Amino acid sequence: MSTHRKKKVKSWLKNAVERVREFAYTEPAAGEPPKSPRVGIALGGGFARGIAHLGVLSVLEKENIPVDYLAGTSAGAMLAIAYASGHPIHEIIAQARATRFKDFGNWRLSWMGLASNQKLEHYPRKYLGVTTFEELKIPLAIAATDLGKGEPVYFTSGPLGPALRASCAYPGMFVPVELDGRVLVDGFLAAPVPVDALRSMGADVVIAIFLEAANNRKPTSIVDVIGLSFAILQRHADLEWRRAADIIIEPVVKDFLWDDFEKTSELIAAGETAARAALPKILAALAPKIAPAPSVIVSKSK
Repeated sequence: MSTHRKKKVKSWLKNAVERVREFAYTEPAAGEPPKSPRVGIALGGGFARGIAHLGVLSVLEKENIPVDYLAGTSAGAMLAIAYASGHPIHEIIAQARATRFKDFGNWRLSWMGLASNQKLEHYPRKYLGVTTFEELKIPLAIAATDLGKGEPVYFTSGPLGPALRASCAYPGMFVPVELDGRVLVDGFLAAPVPVDALRSMGADVVIAIFLEAANNRKPTSIVDVIGLSFAILQRHADLEWRRAADIIIEPVVKDFLWDDFEKTSELIAAGETAARAALPKILAALAPKIAPAPSVIVSKSK
């Protein structure tokens, strides 16, 4: 081999060795950029007690905690629609202050219930300017219960009004809603806090908000009797949703009546207090998980 050829080969080998050493001894690259978990909020039912959800959502908003998905049952469905519509929370709170039973229900005794909630079909359009799920800013699932099968039914597309009305058809109080060949009642029977819907939608972290109704007070109306009876059943039920949630927020609202709409400030304060107490757990759950980068260990020659 000629001298020129030998020099060329040696130069190539030297460069190759330098590249291998550079690769072997360089610090491992950092892992992939932190990926923010997708957050889902499940709002349980509770008639006027549902206003406490606004206190929780207000705290999450102030702390810049994202809400990527929403799911709601009964009153939780109504407030989830309001928040997902994109209206500022102060506007939603103002609407809550003005809300009364007459805005969504009519006392109309029948063999199937004490009242009709027909007015709820028009609530999203009348008060929020939206009529379909597709118009919402945040993906939403609304839970109802199939009375025949005893199974949850989740609405995620199409008209909002019928889904909301079905989700709020409290058994014994409101007449059931017939929709797509099914007889539907309040979602709280099969999905008291609809966390499963959020998992199906793609949520990585699920925050559940539960509003307990039962206390030791004496019932004063048939609505109280129905509500307290269902609350007892829920307390003794196998609540799978608790095991499926990452964080559970439980505002203290037991002393509020089903129609305490005039106590909006107190209900919002209860939601804010509970959310503040849960913040450390929420922030810990949302801490980005950085995937470790693969490392190469090479023994240096002496």
